[in-house]
Amino acid sequence: MSDRNGDFLWGVATSAFQLEGSPNADWASWDEILSTNPEVTNHYVLYRKDLKLLEELGVNAYRFSIEWSRIQPRENEWNTDAVAHYQKIIDILNDSGIEPMLTLHHFTHPLWFTKRYPWHEAESVAKFMSFVHRVLAELRGVRYWITFNEPYVLVLGGYLEGCMPPGLRSPTLALKALEHICICHALTYDAIHARNPGALVSIAHNMAALAPWWRWNPIDRVIARIAKYFYNHSLIDAFLTGHMRIRFPLRNEIVFSVPLQGKLDFFGVNYYTRVHLRFNPLKRMCVELRHHDINGFGLTDMGWEIHPNGLEKVLRYASRLRVPLIITENGIATRNDREKIRFMKRHIDVMERCMLNGIDVRGYFWWSLIDNYEWLAGLDSRFGLYKVDFKTLERKRTQAAAYYAHLISNRSLHAEP
Repeated sequence: MSDRNGDFLWGVATSAFQLEGSPNADWASWDEILSTNPEVTNHYVLYRKDLKLLEELGVNAYRFSIEWSRIQPRENEWNTDAVAHYQKIIDILNDSGIEPMLTLHHFTHPLWFTKRYPWHEAESVAKFMSFVHRVLAELRGVRYWITFNEPYVLVLGGYLEGCMPPGLRSPTLALKALEHICICHALTYDAIHARNPGALVSIAHNMAALAPWWRWNPIDRVIARIAKYFYNHSLIDAFLTGHMRIRFPLRNEIVFSVPLQGKLDFFGVNYYTRVHLRFNPLKRMCVELRHHDINGFGLTDMGWEIHPNGLEKVLRYASRLRVPLIITENGIATRNDREKIRFMKRHIDVMERCMLNGIDVRGYFWWSLIDNYEWLAGLDSRFGLYKVDFKTLERKRTQAAAYYAHLISNRSLHAEP
């Protein structure tokens, strides 16, 4: 599994809503910043210009998403123009020799879905699969598919912290939502393969290095171990066993069946940071989190610890799946180009070390191509290889973009067959 020339996948990743917004999405009214910048980077109009940047970088793959709320703005309305728009993106990529990797669900929903059929409701499965079947019937030219981006972030934000739509705080509903998302992944996997047996389908799982706040504190160590299993490992084990095992602090373990066994052609890993945890009965779920610069690599503009060696830990555990791994997101929010380059180099060095030690990594996607909207953080989190002036919408190449282009053209990595 590799690009059409058998090479390692070097790419960048984006999501539709974070670049283009959508007036019919649940997030459009969730964050006030989007009322003054509803089109964000105006990528929906400027997409041809932005796709030219991929050729400038020399990447051979591009991960992007389609915006469900543009395609199905109302429950019984199908926007064929929006579908045609995303098909144009696919066609441009294929004509340029760039492998499309399409994400079907990247956090946002049509507002009607969130109001009437949120993920904890049984009807959510049928509504999402109706969207999937229509998309699969109309889009052509995609081999790599991501069903869901970071489902655990969606569940934690939407159902435990209440900071993302639908804004609930219920562990019971969170588990029901997770179950329905897993069912949809399995159904989508089968639907894609029914149309294209040679397709490669995965999920993009956010994984973090998780550690105790104080290593000498046995309670912190237990909390970190519980969190690590839940956040990093439980989904991986569910793909291996067909059983989801969930344990929250001070609660009994919950086990339920999910139809995930055999529903994976590769595994997408999103990795950014390390988090330290401790027991705090005053906090939600009795857990307090912090980012702490222990190794001296610094913190990002979002306050996240830079911890390259954590990438090896998560890749090593993910390798238990015995399918190829692709780093579907890795990046840093910073206005400092040198810091962005250092982050990139350190993490790619770790990835290459993992490959030399036998871990089957087939691709690396930098987040992100251009600056965009960051969930709950507005427009100030500068992840892009190209800077965006959100007043003029001008794109400007960074030194990190030049470095990535140089790295791709000079670093020889080959995907193992």
